Amino acid sequence: MSEPRDEETPRVVIRDKRRIDPISGAVRVPAGEQPAGTTAADSSTGREEQMSEYETPVVDEAVVSEERAARTAAPGGDLQTQLAERTEDLQRVSAEYANYRRRVDRDRSLVVDQAAERFALQLFPIVDDIERARDHGDLTGAFKVVADRVLGLLDGLGVESFGVAGDAFDPALHEAVIHDTSSEVDVPTATTVLRQGFRRGDRVLRTAMVAVTDPESAPAAPEPGPESAPDDQPAAG
Repeated sequence: MSEPRDEETPRVVIRDKRRIDPISGAVRVPAGEQPAGTTAADSSTGREEQMSEYETPVVDEAVVSEERAARTAAPGGDLQTQLAERTEDLQRVSAEYANYRRRVDRDRSLVVDQAAERFALQLFPIVDDIERARDHGDLTGAFKVVADRVLGLLDGLGVESFGVAGDAFDPALHEAVIHDTSSEVDVPTATTVLRQGFRRGDRVLRTAMVAVTDPESAPAAPEPGPESAPDDQPAAG
């Protein structure tokens, strides 16, 4: 009586019948076919090799699926990275262009202001002559028409005059050329305007030339004199 054979432990095997190997891409030869030029021994060996190739463990399919998923997801990740980089580049270019526009506008405004101030400075001597003629009563007729047009030019440039008798003296606005004192003022006061000042906005283009009156200082206390000699002391003789 023959001894019973040990039963082999069954294996879970997936038989892949695809003609194209999904990993190598080579064409598989079916197990029942025999390539030309092979013997029976080669055929049996080939069948064993084909069987070993077709018996794919489950873990291999999982690895292939993971690799395929990774290859599929990789291009998408690169696209997101490229999109983020292009967005950052666009934001940087937009910020640089906005800064450029602000710088150009600031420079253009500065050039306009400088040109207006240079033109106004050339008109100030003419305005001084006009004011002197006004003080003497000579600003009449055609001369008054021309004077009004010149003063209109200053108004169009945004230039205004300042400096009126009675203003408190301000070193930033006034140039003091004469000083005197008076008990009628409590603070240094521009009592006489010798030449008007001009400013454009907050910028002083020319200070006003004035005579300043300072308040009188408090009278100083009399200094004590030498003591007088006693009456009963005889005079030196």
